[in-house]
Amino acid sequence: MARGGSIKTLASLCAVLMLFQLAAAGGSGGHGSGSSFDYKRALHSSLLYFEAQRSGHLPYNQRVRWRGHSGLADGLQQGVDLVGGYYDAGDNVKFGLPMAFTVTMLSWSAIEFGAEVAAAGEWRHVLEAIKWGTDYFVKAHTEPDVLWAEVGDGDTDHYCWQRPEDMTTSRQAYKVDRENPGSDLVGETAAAMAAASIVFRRSNPHYSHLLLHHAEQLFEFGDKYRGKYDSSVSEVWRYYASVSGYGDEMLWAALWLHRATGRAEYLDYAVAMADEFGGTSWAITEFSWDVKYAGLQILAAKLLLEGRHRPEHRPTLEQYSSKAEHYLCACLGKNGAAGNVNRTAGGMLYVRQWNNMQYVTNAAFLLTVYSRYLTASGGAAAAEPAVLQCPDGPVGAGELLALARAQADYVLGANPAGVSYMVGYGRRFPRRVHHRAASIVSHRADGRFVGCVQGYDHWFRRPGSNPNVVVGAIVGGPDHRDRFSDRRSNYMQTEACTYNTAPMVGVFAHLHSEGAQERK
Repeated sequence: MARGGSIKTLASLCAVLMLFQLAAAGGSGGHGSGSSFDYKRALHSSLLYFEAQRSGHLPYNQRVRWRGHSGLADGLQQGVDLVGGYYDAGDNVKFGLPMAFTVTMLSWSAIEFGAEVAAAGEWRHVLEAIKWGTDYFVKAHTEPDVLWAEVGDGDTDHYCWQRPEDMTTSRQAYKVDRENPGSDLVGETAAAMAAASIVFRRSNPHYSHLLLHHAEQLFEFGDKYRGKYDSSVSEVWRYYASVSGYGDEMLWAALWLHRATGRAEYLDYAVAMADEFGGTSWAITEFSWDVKYAGLQILAAKLLLEGRHRPEHRPTLEQYSSKAEHYLCACLGKNGAAGNVNRTAGGMLYVRQWNNMQYVTNAAFLLTVYSRYLTASGGAAAAEPAVLQCPDGPVGAGELLALARAQADYVLGANPAGVSYMVGYGRRFPRRVHHRAASIVSHRADGRFVGCVQGYDHWFRRPGSNPNVVVGAIVGGPDHRDRFSDRRSNYMQTEACTYNTAPMVGVFAHLHSEGAQERK
């Protein structure tokens, strides 16, 4: 990819061309007469998406009507109830690690931006999205030292193209336990349940306590019996291998448990294990379902900004904060020789080819939340506004939020192609999403059984648009040259994942709130 001055020149030319294209199309990216997008609508759509991804017995108030009940015998072979949860993407497998990360990010969105979500009229829906995941985790945590990691087999599932309502593929379930540990999966699930316990603390204190109880048990399990879950569950290796190991998830869980309980022992753990688990030694330029370092480093930096720590913790928290700043400055392109996140000519943060949009949306969230932390720490009582210290100069909260907004706008259509990468938003969006349920006629419209091969022959290979629109799904997105091919077989670009959309719940809510205040 072009670097330095050439990319800046090309980006400027593309930006001018894009503005002309959008103006000529009357705002084909989906925004109104002004310069801002309809973030409230984007927020609404993002929460609809999680209903399309539900597994299990769907409730009476299900809004995505083209989906039906599925996976109603999950866990039966193993004698446990594993009905429910989410399908991760366009397949029919329930993978525990990305599902847990999705719920953690939904919960973080609700914790930080709950007032904004509520003001947009979406609070009930975000609670439902979180609880659909946590109800499943409660079921999956059948014993203190047992957590069910996966339902379904990725290999057999990928040989079939079926609606989840018609599944004939294996529903084998896989677990981690003392003899077959999985600290990364266990740690992420603990983080999800701890974060969700904060969300439900006021509205449902009994449920909040239940989630916290499971989170504490899981954390103890993950720490006592250490190991990577993909070494214990080999079936997951080709799909969601834990490349970063389990250190980041255990630190992540400890910091979320500290936030949920206020108990010093969890912060003591995050400080004591900071170096061994990489929390203060890894300077990372991505944040994802696998690599949690940037997120946990920002959680630690928040404690430092707020002064909520014992004096002996300060040196370690400063190291955490330094690594958080590395990530944020890299996204901003202000890391100097330390290395920055690449950007496309159209301005999209670019990490890698396969499902790059997950890195975009997660970066947008971390930039937004840290902007809020800086603003809060530099309040009226402060001598001067708090800033982020980058190698190429200080950065204020406004600049962080501006980059987050730019990435959100790119997702919604402010890009060289004029395409919204959120399905169902705007006039131009992907019509051939790599998604089994969406690409086959709804069982409500045609209840006839669709088999594995029949699904491929009649539906996967058809050139037309999907019969069902997965509203709110954020697809993998364009390549390093802002090019996108809307083909069902192009799974690197047209498959959407729950963890692409989850962080944008908070971002869209905040951007909508900011826009509403500006209009007053």
